[in-house]
Amino acid sequence: MQPGQVYPTQYAQLLADKANDVRQLFSAFAMPQPQVFASAPQHYRCRAEFRVWHEGDDLYHIMFDPQTKTRHRIDYFPVAIKTIADFMPRLIEAIKRRPLLRNRLYQIDYLSGLSGELLVSLIYKKPVPVEWADEVRQLKAELCTDHPLDFIGRARKQKILIDRDFITEQLHIENRQISYQQVENSFSQPNAAVNQQMLSWACQISKQLSGDLLELYCGNGNFSLALAPYFRQVVATELSKVSIKSAELNIRQNQINNVQVLAMSAEDVSAALAQGNALKHIDLTGLALNTILVDPPRAGLDLATVQLVSRFDDILYISCNPATLADNLQTLTQTHEVLQFAFFDQFPYTHHMESGVWLRRKTS
Repeated sequence: MQPGQVYPTQYAQLLADKANDVRQLFSAFAMPQPQVFASAPQHYRCRAEFRVWHEGDDLYHIMFDPQTKTRHRIDYFPVAIKTIADFMPRLIEAIKRRPLLRNRLYQIDYLSGLSGELLVSLIYKKPVPVEWADEVRQLKAELCTDHPLDFIGRARKQKILIDRDFITEQLHIENRQISYQQVENSFSQPNAAVNQQMLSWACQISKQLSGDLLELYCGNGNFSLALAPYFRQVVATELSKVSIKSAELNIRQNQINNVQVLAMSAEDVSAALAQGNALKHIDLTGLALNTILVDPPRAGLDLATVQLVSRFDDILYISCNPATLADNLQTLTQTHEVLQFAFFDQFPYTHHMESGVWLRRKTS
């Protein structure tokens, strides 16, 4: 399939085939039938990054085929949500007429969401001149949109803000609207509509639980904020300073008072709990931490963290790599059984599949 294209009439079959392939990775386990959560077949991706190709007076976005490295011109990108897809050709045409903005322009990154806000990063091979900011302000006025539009200029060791370096996303979860600050160059779920389905799935499970929740790899609070109503206290940990700052802001702006975010790695949390120590300033004796949620990077959980996770009665494991999830389940299913299993198609038309499992400690 050519990069940057979508195939809506084929999507249902492609998803069924991919789900079946991923299911085979778990054939050694006693897994329930997975729920499969589909994406929209087009206009689903909220982040997009493109190289910029200069060809005489022409200028356009390009993508490279990951296998052949062939260059593909992108004039319209139906993979992206319409806020991005419809804006891309307008931006290119406007930049073509502005030599100061097109000179040495190397890459354009787009970040948007269901809120409709749009953040565009223009990345250059050479330092951005001081006149760049005024030129971009004129460009912004020319391209006026119905929703907030912001620009960032980047070059080596240089970052110029016009207004903001983030968008504020609005997600609707279980009859609630939750606001999330998403900062440029920090992690956020790329498929916001599927993310809503993933959060709702986790909420439906959490309604059946009680006590307190520990979350590892919390990012900007994506799960923490959504699950907060179903637990007495939520203790969330993260290493990225940018994500921690966003999570703390998100807690305040959503007026949530039972979530605390700690700057700790999963390894440090494992060591602290193994020794019965406090987590930073939090006294564990006052908490009933019987549920844990993990959303690790593609490498999955290391051995120490798997051992930590296995100490909890209930485990919610969100995985962006089914292979490492299957590897971790080799250990976790010795003490826990899988009650629910789900696939979330964050990345249509690729082999990637987000997975979720709910495990509960086995009874004697």
